[in-house]
Amino acid sequence: MNVTRFDSAPEYFPQNHFSMRCVRLQGHEAGEADTLWLGVSIIQPGGYTTLSASDVEKHYVVLSGELTVETNDTTVVLGVNDSCRLAPGEARALRNLTSAPVSVLLAMPFL
Repeated sequence: MNVTRFDSAPEYFPQNHFSMRCVRLQGHEAGEADTLWLGVSIIQPGGYTTLSASDVEKHYVVLSGELTVETNDTTVVLGVNDSCRLAPGEARALRNLTSAPVSVLLAMPFL
């Protein structure tokens, strides 16, 4: 078993993420994992990612606040406990358009 306490989860710094704090809960520097890693991003008001895609699918779950997710085809607003899956190669931008922080769980397979 690998336990990661949120207050000591290792921070990481992905490119094209702005006004965000990203930590890993499992996998990579947070501990051994075989197929996927978990992270949490806390996005400050006005924080965002640029529109970009990755080679693997991504799953997001909103833990608190409200998250706007944009793709080339649509824009949706996710609230607490709402989730979305983005396919490999599907470009996305995340935006916090509110006045309160949003906390988002990310689950993603290893590249």
